Amino acid sequence: MIGTEELKATVSNLPQNELMQFSEWFEEFMANQWDKKIEADILSGRLDTIGKYADDEFIAGRTKPL
Repeated sequence: MIGTEELKATVSNLPQNELMQFSEWFEEFMANQWDKKIEADILSGRLDTIGKYADDEFIAGRTKPL
C-alpha cells in the first residue's frame, strides 16, 4: 500500500483529464463513505436524541420544514 505523501505526489502529477476523472471518482467515494457513516450512526441509535429534539422543536413550531 502506498503512503499519503506518495499518493499526493502521484495525484499532483496527473494530466488534467485524468485528474478530473480521479476527482469525480473521489467525490463519489467520499459521498459513499459519508452515507455509510450516517447509516451506521442511525442503526446504532447515535442520532436518536438529536432526532427527537428536532421533532419536538418542529412540533412546537420553533422550526420550519425543509
